[in-house]
Amino acid sequence: MSGTATFVLHTHLPYCRLAGRWPHGEEWIHEALLECYLPLIGAFRRLSKTVDGSLGVTINITPILAEQLRDPLVVQHFREYLADRIGRAERDTHRFTTGPRADTARFHLARYTEVQRLFEDDLRGNVLGAFAALEDSGSIEIASCAATHGYLPLLADDDAVRFQIETGVQSHVANFGRPPRSFWLPECAYRPGLERFLEEAGIRAFFVETHLVTGGTARGKALGGMVGPYPPLDSTSRRPAEAGAHRGSTFRPYWVGESRVAAMARNEQTGLQVWSAAHGYPGDEWYREFHKKDSESGLHYWRVTGRETGLGAKAEYEPARASAAAQRQASHFRDLLKRELFLYENGAREHGNLVSSYDTELYGHWWLEGVEWLEAVISLVAKDPDVTLATAEAVVRDDPPNASIDLPEGSWGAGGDHRTWSNDQTAWTWPEIHRRQQRAHALLANETPATRQLARELLLLQSSDWQFLMTTGQAHDYAVERFNSHAARFDAIANAIESGDPGFANELVQLEHLDNPFPDIDPRSFAGRPQGAFAR
Repeated sequence: MSGTATFVLHTHLPYCRLAGRWPHGEEWIHEALLECYLPLIGAFRRLSKTVDGSLGVTINITPILAEQLRDPLVVQHFREYLADRIGRAERDTHRFTTGPRADTARFHLARYTEVQRLFEDDLRGNVLGAFAALEDSGSIEIASCAATHGYLPLLADDDAVRFQIETGVQSHVANFGRPPRSFWLPECAYRPGLERFLEEAGIRAFFVETHLVTGGTARGKALGGMVGPYPPLDSTSRRPAEAGAHRGSTFRPYWVGESRVAAMARNEQTGLQVWSAAHGYPGDEWYREFHKKDSESGLHYWRVTGRETGLGAKAEYEPARASAAAQRQASHFRDLLKRELFLYENGAREHGNLVSSYDTELYGHWWLEGVEWLEAVISLVAKDPDVTLATAEAVVRDDPPNASIDLPEGSWGAGGDHRTWSNDQTAWTWPEIHRRQQRAHALLANETPATRQLARELLLLQSSDWQFLMTTGQAHDYAVERFNSHAARFDAIANAIESGDPGFANELVQLEHLDNPFPDIDPRSFAGRPQGAFAR
């Protein structure tokens, strides 16, 4: 045997419940459900019937996303969105009656109606329950994350870090019925000492970027040029960040410092084969072109055609050709995975574990054929006698680390450091967060409806999504407005608590309706602990 393989899928979207629809807002979730999450559930359910044992998938579903996926309003709005997409596809089947577009219109209609059947008939609208059932059966592992995907190294407050982690773990237990054992650090952002908070929370493994384990300059996702919502990096962003003289391998987990929490790093070659916009699979000529849509229905009828082909020159999409490409490239990936494991085993004289980690939203949304590709890869690897599919938890449990490592600070972002979240465009946000964290120490000692809502607003303010959207420019004004709105809501509640304003009750009810995640949140767990390593 050459080793084990683990697929890690990071599933996250910003908090956008009741925050508008297109182009920014709740439709992010509706799109992801239709194109990514439900198709993946379908694929995993099919694989569970043919693969004996684990699929080797560890899927992180961030707590703030899980809270939204179970929300009745979000579910109802998704039903409306899905019905609209089906209606658009049906009208297109009448508008296009011959030729490639007729075939593609029927293809879109078939996949939309299948998602509707799965969601309504098989799952009864319970997406989280479907993932939990797959974990209960031993097919997958569900990992957790910080509550609202807060950028932990820059919170500068031990209590704030612990509260993000503990609230995330509590939400995970409530939503999936069991405590998590693996943890996705938001933005893969690490700072020495984080492992002790994870260990306190019962976590056994977390995931980091390649350069934090292998040393040298940042690479992989940190270099940019990726498929998905990642714009090209400018010359300043391309300045390398030296990660230190660490010489670990991505083929082994390591205990971090003195803890018994393991770090697992992304394999570079399998990552680039999928993520790279220049060399990865999603750029294949036969795959659906994401950026060109029909002017009437908004559906996609064109293919990539060529990496340098302008939108006006794109050729017609052919679903059968795209499917054949996905199957072909699944076989190529299986061979690449085996080669990577063989080379490690041959050099190190020990079996390795290969971690292939990606954003879940790549599969089906940015790369339409990605779900079919992943299903085919898992099916092929499961049949291969040289590779064993294993979740992150199983790797650390069954083949635990035999060495420790001291990791440097870093993230997956530009340059491998914190600059994507801390720069000229976002520097103003951090004092705003820190000031409210300090204020929270005095206000969250009791559990009342007001303090519970104050804790929610603080967590939502801390989300790393706001700085990311500001930096990348994808939704700068939207992110500023969302950040400021949570700050203003925090301040209004804090002022009412301090003044004892009895007239604030009606406004509090409105805020509880707007921002309702983490129904079991305990604000008292934030305060009362001494500040330490993260205070500056």
